[in-house]
Amino acid sequence: EFSKNARYVHRPLYALVEISKSTIECNLEQLQPKLIPIPVMEQTFRVDIGDMLPKDKKPKSNRKTLLSIKRRALPLVPAYCITTHKSQGQTLNKVVIDLKLPNETDDIAAVYVPLSRVKRLTDLVILRYFDYKVLLIKPSKSQLTEIERLDKLYLETQARFPEWL
Repeated sequence: EFSKNARYVHRPLYALVEISKSTIECNLEQLQPKLIPIPVMEQTFRVDIGDMLPKDKKPKSNRKTLLSIKRRALPLVPAYCITTHKSQGQTLNKVVIDLKLPNETDDIAAVYVPLSRVKRLTDLVILRYFDYKVLLIKPSKSQLTEIERLDKLYLETQARFPEWL
């Protein structure tokens, strides 16, 4: 079950970004120091789709077939991104993860590793809705075999070097 306190925002008006090394001295709109609001930006542009249309759908004249596109987005670019496998063994301060996995993925590491990179739940943000079933992925036979091998190796090392463990 998801936390009852979880709130999902589908159309945000702004994002609050914490810049820990900020030298801003005053609070913006009575926010905590070092919190900067980034508003949603809206942009409209036109694209000529004439070359993409099949021959039988193209207009008879040389008129341009313009498509008007309106886009709303937070003007944010990730400053630092790493893969799940790159993050293994690291402790990260703040993490935004995407748990929406491709349908063919059944690798438990793809879920467990990113969720376990932070010390506190408050330092973890899940990017978008995901299927709860990904949290129920069981280890594959090869993963179970590797876990058993590592357990056996640990017991052998413990028996051989008891003063170290």
